[in-house]
Amino acid sequence: MSDQPRRPRRPAKPYRRPKKDPVRILAFEALRAVDERDAYANLVLPPLLRKARENEGPEKFDARDAALATELVYGTLRRQGTYDAVIAACVDRPLREVDPPVLDVLSLGAHQLLGTRIPTHAAVSATVELARVVLGDGRAKFVNAVLRKIAQDDLDGWLERVAPPYDEDPEDHLAVVHSHPRWVVSALWDSLGGGRAGVEELLRADNERPEVTLVARPGRATPGELLAEEAAVPGRWSPYAVRLTEGGEPGAVPAVAEGRAGVQDEGSQLVALALAAAPVEGPDRRWLDACAGPGGKAALLGALAAERGAVLLASEKQPHRAGLVAKALAGNPGPYQVVAADGTRPPWRPGSFDRVLVDVPCTGLGALRRRPEARWRRRPEDLDGFAPLQRGLLRTALESVRVGGVVGYATCSPHLAETRAVVADLLKQFPDTELIDARPLLPDVPDLGEGPDIQLWPHLHGTDAMYLALLRRTA
Repeated sequence: MSDQPRRPRRPAKPYRRPKKDPVRILAFEALRAVDERDAYANLVLPPLLRKARENEGPEKFDARDAALATELVYGTLRRQGTYDAVIAACVDRPLREVDPPVLDVLSLGAHQLLGTRIPTHAAVSATVELARVVLGDGRAKFVNAVLRKIAQDDLDGWLERVAPPYDEDPEDHLAVVHSHPRWVVSALWDSLGGGRAGVEELLRADNERPEVTLVARPGRATPGELLAEEAAVPGRWSPYAVRLTEGGEPGAVPAVAEGRAGVQDEGSQLVALALAAAPVEGPDRRWLDACAGPGGKAALLGALAAERGAVLLASEKQPHRAGLVAKALAGNPGPYQVVAADGTRPPWRPGSFDRVLVDVPCTGLGALRRRPEARWRRRPEDLDGFAPLQRGLLRTALESVRVGGVVGYATCSPHLAETRAVVADLLKQFPDTELIDARPLLPDVPDLGEGPDIQLWPHLHGTDAMYLALLRRTA
């Protein structure tokens, strides 16, 4: 399966807005924004849905419309690689020669036919009508012809036809069947270090819609308060986590609207909890979050620090992201400070902190459930771009912690080049540093790996694939 972009980045031609079926036109608009502007669906979709709900005319959205539009967008993006292979088998030209807006409409239709329970006739007719409105009558005929070919078989049948045999090319087979670029399949397989079953379970989990997870920030909200919400259940591992099992709008939860709680994946919560639980030698008064934006971990760390009488310094390079950190920390029960500073050239003195968290920028391969389009944008060469920054940030973190203090190196990627390779390189540069076994710090969480570091997985833990290594300065 090719890892190259399936379509050129060029804008769509102007189209007239439809007078009906606002769900599919909204989904189309979201996909065009993702394709044209490299936008993320989780940022584009909410304002589109909000605008649709505010419309008092005949196109007003209800909850079912919003749910369908969300499924169409995310489902299409998650299965893009698979649908591309199916569409390619039904057209008489390379996909790169199909106009991107046409390909978006075809992908929406393919998802309705192969990935939902929408009846075949309804899926084809609704998508052709969408094409007629946004593309014109001529290209609508092309869409109709392709969708009728796709409708001749179900997903399993198509996969038998378009996926290379597993025995001939395992990685390419899994790439097509589970809709991941081949290089990502290879990297995840290496990180798991197991057989076919494990990687298939992970790839399937990447294609499932994640639950919304909230965090009750200590001293500001309680899990019991959040559990009073409809369809709310306790988190699996974090004592502060609450899951909304039927989706819902987190902003409608009073504690979230007031900043006393937040939306935070349970894996991120566990990273903060493990760092806070790590034993330190000597005082425990000054904590640092060296890459704090947008503020989720900083808010939890700040609350935990306040419970012990410690002070958190939250540092973020980008001023606008530093503003988000300040907003997340506002109302913290204890003292804290937010600064806009480069974590590789910090304004604080070496050895100033007892605990340091550095959650470094990365490829984001651990959060493909939430940002499915990221899998199609990332390239293997991106690893080389992140490598110097990741090592530089960990180097500064180790310089910033005092002897006897602890550094947590975290990343939302399981790729070995972004996890163990970075830690191993810095241990060579700082021989007076030791790895702490982080697994006992999360005693209720199973399958954390061979240690001493921790790797979380969507298919094993229901979290993003967060990585954490804990390092202590010994001299």
